[in-house]
Formats: sequence, C-alpha cells, structure tokens
Amino acid sequence: MEIRLLKHGHFYTGDRQQPWTEALALAGERIIATGAAAHAWVAAPHVRVEDLDGALVLPGLVDAHVHLMWYALSLAGLELRDLSREALLAAVAQRAAATPPGTWIQGRGWDQNLWAEPRFPTAAELDRAAPHHPVLLIAKSAHAAVANTLALRLAGLEATAADPAHGRFGRTASGALDGMLFEDAMGIVEAAIPAPTAAQVAAALRAAQPLLLQAGLTGVHDVDGGPAFAALQLLHQEGALQLRVVKYVRLEALDAALEVGLRSGYGDDWLRFGGLKLFADGALGSRTGALFEPYVGEPENTGLLTLEPEVLRDSARRAVAGGLALAIHAIGDRANQLVLDVLEEVRPLDRGLRHRIEHVQLLRPQDVPRLAQLGVVASMQPIHAPHDRAMAEQYWGERCRLAYAWRSVLQTGATLAFGSDAPIETFDPLLGIYAAVTRRHERDGAPGPEGWQPQERLTLAEAIEGFTGGAAYASGQERYLGRLLPGYLADLVVLDRDIFAAPPEALLETRVQRVMVGGEWRYAA
Repeated sequence: MEIRLLKHGHFYTGDRQQPWTEALALAGERIIATGAAAHAWVAAPHVRVEDLDGALVLPGLVDAHVHLMWYALSLAGLELRDLSREALLAAVAQRAAATPPGTWIQGRGWDQNLWAEPRFPTAAELDRAAPHHPVLLIAKSAHAAVANTLALRLAGLEATAADPAHGRFGRTASGALDGMLFEDAMGIVEAAIPAPTAAQVAAALRAAQPLLLQAGLTGVHDVDGGPAFAALQLLHQEGALQLRVVKYVRLEALDAALEVGLRSGYGDDWLRFGGLKLFADGALGSRTGALFEPYVGEPENTGLLTLEPEVLRDSARRAVAGGLALAIHAIGDRANQLVLDVLEEVRPLDRGLRHRIEHVQLLRPQDVPRLAQLGVVASMQPIHAPHDRAMAEQYWGERCRLAYAWRSVLQTGATLAFGSDAPIETFDPLLGIYAAVTRRHERDGAPGPEGWQPQERLTLAEAIEGFTGGAAYASGQERYLGRLLPGYLADLVVLDRDIFAAPPEALLETRVQRVMVGGEWRYAA
C-alpha cells in the first residue's frame, strides 16, 4: 500500500494533549502516524511526499445540522434571502414569465422582520405577481410560508378552512385565509406539490456536494425526511458520495425503522444511520417557538408545541427501546424543558445512545445544567445568534440572557455539536466559527465590538471543536473522526492563513485551499 507523507504543515490535531504537529503519514483512508513518527516513513519504498508549505490544517469540519435534500433541491428555486418585499414579488413575477403556466414556483429564505413594513406577505400579493402559477415561498425560519390562491386551491383549502391541530393559517379581518401558513399548515400545501423521486434527489445531491466541499465540509448530519435516505443510498452504491453523511429520519419513518430493526450506528464511515428526528415546537421567526411567558408585544402568544407531549413521549420511548438515538428540535424555553423531561424519562432505556437537542435556542436557568446531567448533546448553530439577535431582543426581551448560551452550556460539561441549519442559514463553517467566537454579525459587526451577550462567546479552539470532535461525539464516531491522530480517518481542511495567529475578523477573509476526505483530495481551489 502506498504511504503518503504530508509535511511542512501546521496541523491542528484537535487533541488537548498534543494540539499541534508538523506532519501526517497516511495509508489508505487513515492516518498512521504524526510528527517525527510520520517523518520516519520518508525512507519507505512506496512513499509519496506532499509539501504543504506551512499551511494551517484543521480536522475535517462537519455540519451537525443540515437539511441536505432541501438545500440541494432549493438550488433550482428562488433564493429570497435578504430581498425586500418588492424585490421578492419582482423575483416571483420574473420566474413566472419564464415558466409554463401551471408549473409550481417555489422559493425560500424571506424574512419579513427585515422589511420596512414587517408584516407577513399575502396570497393577494403573490396572485398579482403570478396569477397562473401555484406559488409556495418558505420563510427563512422554515416554520412559516406563504402561498398564493392557486396553490391553496390545489391543496384543497377553502377560504374558511379550519386550522390543523399543530399549526394555523393566516387570516384576513373577515376570517378568510390570507395565504400565510404556520407549522403543520405548511404541510397541507406542500403535499399538493409533486414529490421528487429518489433519483431526482440523488441528482440534486450530486450537484450540491462540490459546494459543500468548497466550504471546507467533510461531513454532514442530515435531518431531512422524504426520499433523502434512499437518494443517499443510491449515491453511496455508485461510489458517488464525496463527503460523509449521518442520516436522521422523521417521525413518519419510525414504524418502518422499528419493523426492520434499523438501529443508530448502522452503516459505514460514509453513510451512517443516526436515529430519529422529532419536533417539539416551532421557531423564533414565525413566533411559534414554545415559551413559558408570551412573546413581547403579543400577550396571547406563547408559541406552540408541534407534537402533543404524550405523542412526543410515546415516540421517544418507542424509538429508544428500538435502539434509535433521538435528535429533537426545541427552540423556546418551554419546549426545551419538555424535551429534557422526555429524555430524562427514556434514559433507563437508552443503552448509551447519543441523544441531542437541536437548536437549544432559549433556556431557563434551572435547565442549563440538565444537558450535562443527562448526557444530552447540545446541537446548536452559532450563525443563528447574530442573525437572530434583533428578533430575539424584540420578542424575548430579558430572557435573551440565556439565548444561544454556548458558554453556559459548555461550562456545565455538556458537549456542543455545531452546524448551520442550511439552507435556513449559510453552511459556511468559517462563518459559524466567527459567530461562535465574536457573537457579531459578519456584515456590519453588529451589535458592536464585544458582541451580543458576550459572556457566551467561545474561544477559537472551542468553536472548532463544535464542528469537529463535538460533531463526531454526537454521532458516536469520536474514536475515529474529528481529530488528526493515528488511527483516525484522514479527513482534513487546508486554509490559506493561520486563523490562530490572527484576529477573529480574519475568519471572514479566510479561504479553503484544499479538502481531503478519506485520504483523497476532494477539493482544491
């Protein structure tokens, strides 16, 4: 077997005992030696030497929370992030002019909180932009959407339709549907859209992989439902997976998973089954995250639970008894407390499963230490903090002291696993690291030099750990992933500058030069 020697690099291993080394020796997919022991291979008969010219090298970066299928398919839809209301409507009209009548127009990323008039869009506005096309535009939060009249009609919704159990429709002053959809109401319209096949999703994923690699990602934890798992298996069978995927499935797949005995950890180093993804509540942007006290300025609104507590408990018990780890979405403090209660109840059944709470955006003081006490991973997305700051301050008020509380959670001994929630946010892990270190917006530095709630900032090493060792721990892969050490998989990222020797702002200018996954260079600038 050929031995490869990577030398003259500034390798950050991620190991507390030996954080730095100057060389790696690789055999196949794995690291076999570091430092002087790696250099000793230079005299071996089948050695290929690569000089990294002093570049900084990190362990491969893993996005621990991404909607992979949704992101891949969205590349063909309208990108509405940062658009004004007027620009959004113009984009819809432009797409309609170039699209055969009757064809669905879809888009994502709009945020009414950024508009001069921060009200939700309406079906009537979309009707004027695209009267002959069904339109569905998902908000940045992914917990709200707006549809036009034709889309509502195709979904079988009359003007007086009743709200679903775990969602609601926006309504006009007369009570008629106005096009806004919250939580489970979105699914009613989404069900009217022709579903993509596994082959179509696989093709979209194939096209999306280079973009993820270019950002420095060597793996993702995917929480999408639908045909995503089947599509990933098609790619894997073809040898077309270029980065590692840990796949979680949704509640609708629980019975099938239990029936065939699918357990967390099944698979291989490229495609691994993670467990069951559940939703406890909504989101901040749609003001549907479940709170103990009302949203500021909305005295009747404490958000909503997207599953009845007993359904959540029963689903969790069944999953854990069947060997499935849980990844449960919780935004508001009421939802986080409920999920912690549920995870405490199932703890006697879990047999070492790695359970996680996704987002953990708002906690009450008494719940902060419970993550560590219960061995629950805090799967958080640093980029949300600076991007959500204005909304959080407006609607959560003084509760923001424990919003996106990375330092508080970490100090209790809990594990942080970091991701992006893409396509809700950008999947660029360097921006995530910048957010974790500064708690400032990357565009204008808001809210100022110290950042938002600066007591929750992390060190650079702690932020990187969230995208490396923490992500590996969350999926039970910490013995061979997330470090640059002998025996570990040769997943690494080469950067164009030493971010440890520069101020945090340097992260905004840093570029990925090369990415290796499994001992092969998968991307080069």
